[in-house]
Amino acid sequence: MTSSTPERTPRVIGHVVGGRRVEEAQRYGAVHDPATGRVTGRVALASAADVDAAVAAALAAFPGWSRTGLSRRVEILFAFHELLRGHRDEIARLVSAEHGKVVSDAEGEVARALENVEFATGIPHLLKGGFSQQVSTGVDVHEVKQPLGVMVGITPFNFPAMVPLWMIPTAIACGNTFVLKPSERDPSASLLVARLLAEAGLPDGVVNVVQGDRVAVDRLLEHPDVAAISFVGSTPVARHVYETGTRHGKRVQALGGAKNHLVVLPDAELDAAADAAVSAGYGSAGERCMAISVVVAVGDVADALVEAIRTRVAGLVVGPGNDPASQMGPLITAEHRDRVAARVGSAVDEGAVLVLDGRDGPPVGPGADGQDTSGGFFLRPSLVDHVRPEHTVYREEIFGPVLSVVRVETFDDALRLVDENPYGNGAAIFTRDGGAARRFEVEVQAGMVGVNVPIPVPVGYYSFGGWKGSLFGDSHMYGPEGIHFATRTKVVTSRWPDPATSSIDLGFPRTR
Repeated sequence: MTSSTPERTPRVIGHVVGGRRVEEAQRYGAVHDPATGRVTGRVALASAADVDAAVAAALAAFPGWSRTGLSRRVEILFAFHELLRGHRDEIARLVSAEHGKVVSDAEGEVARALENVEFATGIPHLLKGGFSQQVSTGVDVHEVKQPLGVMVGITPFNFPAMVPLWMIPTAIACGNTFVLKPSERDPSASLLVARLLAEAGLPDGVVNVVQGDRVAVDRLLEHPDVAAISFVGSTPVARHVYETGTRHGKRVQALGGAKNHLVVLPDAELDAAADAAVSAGYGSAGERCMAISVVVAVGDVADALVEAIRTRVAGLVVGPGNDPASQMGPLITAEHRDRVAARVGSAVDEGAVLVLDGRDGPPVGPGADGQDTSGGFFLRPSLVDHVRPEHTVYREEIFGPVLSVVRVETFDDALRLVDENPYGNGAAIFTRDGGAARRFEVEVQAGMVGVNVPIPVPVGYYSFGGWKGSLFGDSHMYGPEGIHFATRTKVVTSRWPDPATSSIDLGFPRTR
């Protein structure tokens, strides 16, 4: 088979603007299959003019959509939910093919996306305002929640289906229109989501998709017709998005990086703690903002815990995401793989102990369909012991299959270590001691906490978000705080007086 055959010709991945597919661009980027390294697509990279067209389409659709009845919005969301369910396998395969995660992991991502659509279908109840009758003689007060206008989502490569569906359902349920700028590394899922929304009956222009890089992002941040921006990504970019967006008068929620700690006390169930550390540390090759990247071993549990983790990691099957036998797939790009490998090397140079070196090991096999994986972006799991807070592997967000073990003497030492870390996305504790667990829950400086659970992503009717350097802005993502972020409150004070009782009164209004 030659590279000119249809199966080997990279397809063009474009935009959706006002319900129309747009594939023409001045610049294109490469989309890879991370398991083989092969280029499988050419993604259009939006210019500022392309962004302007998408925002204009959303702005034009806003008056009609915001006036659309709640029952009709819900009808469309229910139809979309059913279409999403019916295409969940197709979406999972798309995600696996461009991100590299195993298909079962991608299926879990779609399941979490469905939860957020389900939450948004309850919008008639969630948008109920308040009413107070007779606050003063003949005077009533009520409040309503109204949409903002054009909202923007800038989403990361690691969850190309789930994170856009954290944002879109809530935004459009509240009556806003939307422009999505997905990651240019795995953009195809966004087009399928847009297609399913259209099939569900969503009017043209309510949800638009612009592919692109920093050119598109910077134009969205400064565009005068954009009212609000939701972002998920690294902390340096989250800070840029927040500072630039707010400087241009926009409402911004920007979720940044993480360094999630799992504290294991001496009384913990050892097997459960080791299973959790491996599952949460190496799932999706560590490319999760909710991944456990640091195990804090307290007291004399350390040696046994490290050995239990080592035994489990040594047996993990690394391979292409579409192979049912694979437990962990490749990383997203060759450059990212090399950066992660360099951090493993720095840990050794700085004095940590490398229990398992992911840079070593046999080549990854061909997978179930015999594909050539010699050019794939694979890196096997690494386990690093005796890590100290000053080590680079501890200070930086690695975002790869590297699990660090920090040894401390006491529970107080562990809590202090977590709280002094600049990130505050999530933290977990494994223990049988209810008092210690409750104290950890109350005192730890993190936005999401697990007790004998390794940092679970909150279900759709709670909100997702961290503290400290993991969040810029004052609103978490989706759930109740998502409704707050996507609306603004208007308070109406009304009176229908008898003209005979009307008079001029220059005094300050009194409620009696």
